[in-house]
Amino acid sequence: MARPKLPFEFLVALRFLREGRMQTALILLGVTGGVAVIVFLSQLISQLQATIIDRVLGSQAHVVMRPLEEVNLRASTDPASSVLIEPRAQRLRSIDQWEAMVKLAEAQPRVVAVSPVVSGPAFALRGRASKSVALVGVEPDRYRRIVKMDTYMTRGQFQVDGTNAIIGIELAKDLGVTVGDKMFLRAAGGRDELLQITGLFDIGNKDLNRRWVFTTMKLAQSLLDLPGGVSNIDITVADIFDAQEVSERLQAGSGLTVDSWMTTNSQLLAALRNQTVSNNLIRGFVIVIVALGISSVLVVSVVQKQKEIGILRAMGTSSNRVMGIFLLQGGLVGFVGALSGVGLAWGLLQFFSSVYRTGDGAPLFQPQLDTGIAVSAALIALVVGVLAALIPARRAAKMDPVQAIRA
Repeated sequence: MARPKLPFEFLVALRFLREGRMQTALILLGVTGGVAVIVFLSQLISQLQATIIDRVLGSQAHVVMRPLEEVNLRASTDPASSVLIEPRAQRLRSIDQWEAMVKLAEAQPRVVAVSPVVSGPAFALRGRASKSVALVGVEPDRYRRIVKMDTYMTRGQFQVDGTNAIIGIELAKDLGVTVGDKMFLRAAGGRDELLQITGLFDIGNKDLNRRWVFTTMKLAQSLLDLPGGVSNIDITVADIFDAQEVSERLQAGSGLTVDSWMTTNSQLLAALRNQTVSNNLIRGFVIVIVALGISSVLVVSVVQKQKEIGILRAMGTSSNRVMGIFLLQGGLVGFVGALSGVGLAWGLLQFFSSVYRTGDGAPLFQPQLDTGIAVSAALIALVVGVLAALIPARRAAKMDPVQAIRA
């Protein structure tokens, strides 16, 4: 059975690359390094951003609806203004018609979870120990869709009923209690209740581990003097960067104070955007450098191969086929460099994930290689290789065969 023959342009391109082994090796190293940098940095920044977002937003809602702040109105001495708005001390209030507000939030596009919450200040008491805490009354099935509390539980389950409560591990240490023990909870208004601890959580934040006390909504409403009311409505959206748009729509439709994480964590948002801009700048510079490297090496190759090009033209090879030879060289270099670059990036991710760790000893990021990032970097290398070869390819195609042979 006859072996399939490779196209003429492909054979000549391979021969030219083999003859200039040192040049080919250097340009392959450049492309490999460029692709590895693009894939490694893109994957690293992507995973670091995901880790930061998970640690910061993993314990809070993406959007929160609250009652409007109360203000004092008094007559103004300024003729241009009839009233003067003054701030006033805020008291714990319920959202008016909160059931309707929950339905309004659930009807919004891109909203995936809504949970009414009753929260307010209280004191946890055990013997002589007294700690200021934040009482959080929730419906567990709804709230676990806002904050993945099941993954944070160290003892017991995230389920409250009656006078049971779930507290953080830091608060448990401060009070000297554990699962099965009891503690008093006294709200700011003087109401108190004896609670049994049925679970402990570690949310990865010492302040929250020391402050949050979860109970049923009914018990929290009674302690905080909000009969039948809720203090805020927590919302989770499908894409965290849709939070601001969702909050603006809800504020316009409800008349309540609606804040997104993008407003309350503006510094985090700015840091994420700056990371993305920096990554794009680095990728752009690397692409330009790789393109210049391929183009310069192939220009030198055209000069060195003038006689060969002249002979090919004299034998009847068309200018388009000569041009195709050098375009194929650029494409081959880009393709092989892309494969080796992705492999190098995977090795770098494995190495750095084992070296760099967080304060608790966990890996700073997981050595995962996103297929989309790898494929896009490989395509960029291939396209850049072909485009970088375009100028030397056109120069080779325009060579006069007689002058090329005489050179």
